[in-house]
Amino acid sequence: MAGILLVCDCAHSQTVDSDSIEAGAGIACSRLHSALCTTEAGAAAKAIQDGDAVIACQQEWARFEEIAEELEAPVPLLVDIRDRAGWSDEAARAGPKQAALVAQALLAAPQTRTVDVVSEGRCLVIGGEAAALAAAERLAEPMSVTVLLAEPPEDLPVDRNFEVVVGRLRTAAGALGGFRLRIDGLRQMEPGGRGAFAFSEPRDGAESECDSILDISGAAPLFPAHEKREGYFRADPGDPNAVAAAVFEAGQTVGTFEKPLYVRLEESLCAHSRASQRGCNKCLDICPTGAIAPAGDHVAVDPMVCAGCGSCSAVCPSGAISFDAPPVASLFRRMEALSGAYRKAGGAAPRLLVTDRSFGAEMVALSARFGRGLPADVIPFEVEAIAGFGHAEMLAALAGGFASVDLLLPPRAEDEAPRRELALAQAMGGEGRLGLLEVGDPDALSEVLYDREAAAEPAEPVLALGSRRQVARLAAQALNPAGAMLPLPEGAPYGSVAVDTDACTLCLACASLCPSGALGDNPDLPQLRFQEDACLQCGLCVQVCPEDAVTLEPRLDLSDAALEQRVLNEEEPYECIECGKRFGVKSTVERIVEQLAGKHSMFASSEASRLIRMCDDCRINAQYHSTDNPFAMGERPRVRTTEDYLRDRSKDH
Repeated sequence: MAGILLVCDCAHSQTVDSDSIEAGAGIACSRLHSALCTTEAGAAAKAIQDGDAVIACQQEWARFEEIAEELEAPVPLLVDIRDRAGWSDEAARAGPKQAALVAQALLAAPQTRTVDVVSEGRCLVIGGEAAALAAAERLAEPMSVTVLLAEPPEDLPVDRNFEVVVGRLRTAAGALGGFRLRIDGLRQMEPGGRGAFAFSEPRDGAESECDSILDISGAAPLFPAHEKREGYFRADPGDPNAVAAAVFEAGQTVGTFEKPLYVRLEESLCAHSRASQRGCNKCLDICPTGAIAPAGDHVAVDPMVCAGCGSCSAVCPSGAISFDAPPVASLFRRMEALSGAYRKAGGAAPRLLVTDRSFGAEMVALSARFGRGLPADVIPFEVEAIAGFGHAEMLAALAGGFASVDLLLPPRAEDEAPRRELALAQAMGGEGRLGLLEVGDPDALSEVLYDREAAAEPAEPVLALGSRRQVARLAAQALNPAGAMLPLPEGAPYGSVAVDTDACTLCLACASLCPSGALGDNPDLPQLRFQEDACLQCGLCVQVCPEDAVTLEPRLDLSDAALEQRVLNEEEPYECIECGKRFGVKSTVERIVEQLAGKHSMFASSEASRLIRMCDDCRINAQYHSTDNPFAMGERPRVRTTEDYLRDRSKDH
């Protein structure tokens, strides 16, 4: 942990509560400065040189980074307590929040996994003749450009700075550095000869690749959520400024880039399908970019297409897909640090405002600089993806000591997952304490937060340990201390399975395909067992049941009974007529006997029909000793060798 926090009141414009910070964050504060970035920069330089300082200023990060470079010292950790706490109508009471923000900043940040993406500058330009050729001229110097036109151009440039082809783009897939194209009616330019260039005969099904695509055709986008597809730039051909901006952005896609690996997939946990029976499709339905696709019994995530919205992680019932930039465990630790430091510094009922790192952070900063700022009990919490902040995270915040949680949605954000997860979290104990904020004005944000009624007393904090599913259950128990059977919305990943015992034949197809092991059998008795805590409500059991005897009931049982196995259906076993060994299901064996004995050619005789009533061992033994024993055969012929063949051939000659 850093040794000292350099605090500054930013030209006497904010109140810094050093005592609260020291009590809550456990770090010593320097004397209060007023101009660390200018006239008192020497104090900052000395602390940076000593290498044990954190600077409570993020606005002037470039200045402090410059000082560190001049001193050849590591860049210090910077934390903002001004925009998020010090500049506020309630700044005098913001000490606990300042302590919380510092405590969170002191946590070690996990490394994000990345992969290198190499783009060699192969760019495909799609559009009308005039706009596409003009854009290609501008891109031809830094990139290798090919223009795709619908018809042969009337006035093709005689220089060969870029390629021109004619055709129809049938499909496009991939992302920056790896687009895959299929083109019909492809006609390539023939460079030889005098006069205008000619084009080859058209051919369908041509395949090609490129690193980036500039689409100024004005047609429908090539990809879903196209603004999230890296390497795909689209502009209205009627807007010269938009086209110029798109051309500029496309021109920057040459080189090697780091692509974050946003999610982690554990295939063995995936409940997508079993034995060609379709189960859970939540991630497939929610992914805005189409980065997720079926891959047998599980799904596959294309990391190059994934834009890191986090929706798949929020809705995944089993935890097979988890947001990994950073991991969810890191997010839980950050919320615990905020809540714990706030209390240590004397605060009582903090509210959590969840924002993204662009729109939300800017809203908070503008509100602080030009408006009322945030209330003293509202702690802003920046996350990489708002849509990835699911019901488990909301409940963990409430159970971790926050009185309420609000999510600030950016404009045009994917809101399906947040709305679904909010409804689920409310049903699990967060009713009246969770909300979505859809405001685009900083002043409006402040007014909403200041006008809220006093937050309810938060729950006694509990530690968020385990998987998201385990954390959600633990938090729900903390929020419902009396215990309860909570009804949940349709599609919730928690619930029970009901079996129509009159229709169920105990074939156990449901148990054999259950991906989580919630349904199981008893090796000693004809029983179907169920453990509610493990049920994902994926629906595979419903799909595979031949008798339509299985139904799902979304709910959350907070009692210990949910952790135990219970019998959904059972019957008496049948006793072998020869040895008395128990096998099979009595009703099933009797039904088979009734349908086959004396009626089917294979079981026409009484001796043959007795085989149905025998266990496996006795059935084999009876068949072996029967007159028409299928196992009986003559003496095994001797294996013929090469010598036998040679001897027989010599006899023939």
